[in-house]
Amino acid sequence: MIVIHNVRSGSPSRHRRWWGKRVQWGVLLGLMVLIYGSHAPLITLTKVGGRVPFSSSSCVLLIEITKLLVSLATLILTGDLSALRAPLALVAPYAVPAALYAFNNNLVVLMQIYMDPSSFQVLSNLKIASTALLYSSCLGKRLRYAQWLALGILMGAGVCHSYSSLDLEYPGQTEDQASSRLHITAWGLVLVLVYCFISGLAAVYTERVLKSQRLPLSLQNLYLYVFGLAINFVSYLLSMGGEQDFLEGYSGVVWAIVAGQAANGLLMSVVLKHGSGITRLFVISCSMLVNALLSWALLGLQLTPFFLLPTSMIGLAAYLYYL
Repeated sequence: MIVIHNVRSGSPSRHRRWWGKRVQWGVLLGLMVLIYGSHAPLITLTKVGGRVPFSSSSCVLLIEITKLLVSLATLILTGDLSALRAPLALVAPYAVPAALYAFNNNLVVLMQIYMDPSSFQVLSNLKIASTALLYSSCLGKRLRYAQWLALGILMGAGVCHSYSSLDLEYPGQTEDQASSRLHITAWGLVLVLVYCFISGLAAVYTERVLKSQRLPLSLQNLYLYVFGLAINFVSYLLSMGGEQDFLEGYSGVVWAIVAGQAANGLLMSVVLKHGSGITRLFVISCSMLVNALLSWALLGLQLTPFFLLPTSMIGLAAYLYYL
């Protein structure tokens, strides 16, 4: 009787906790989809005369400062300040992902010159393949046959989209019409492949560090963003030409980018700590729909019927991976 009573009274409570966690993860991942999907269109929306009017280095620097301040405030509010006295051996590993993320954050802005937002969003899903390969080889995680098949389909989707958008010249087409089509240059394709490899390497390495150390996540974020701030500050100093002020060209849209990317970085650390880098990448894959919708609504991007093929292939790949 006691056993039956405990099971019946405890099961609803466990069921509610289970659903509560699912709702929390759903909100978190949905927010990441929205933020990531809006990033490239917002950058394009800030362009003046085809050029980004603000310094990408100052923007990334402000993002790192925001994440650092939020992490420090969280650490203070939770009363974990004693954990700051960690040995150097625990702190040093955070310099590696900070350097990789700093490079990629600047690369994202640069790539907008060589491709439209939806092309970047679709091709950036190739990071699923690079991350899975590193995830399997570096972390020793075994992937099922269906999961490798999903990655092959995803690679095929990237090839289809690249093939359909590499031809940029159309007879009789005006400059405004050309800018509203899906397009990517050969140089843009090279940059996005470099971006995907570095992204996969940084995600796998960061996941390993976050999960191998029993430290508060806010403290781990603090270490990560201290290095990130230092590296991006050096990048900003090197990029200074004396012709552009720190906040020159900033608008409400740029500040929205700063806030969104800071929040996305903090949410990403939660996913890597308690989930996996693969989960993060499928969030990015799903955000393609948000990206395409915003590109159509804000930028007048014309989505051709062929665009549905790689989009459907990415959806199928995500389904097979988590089947």
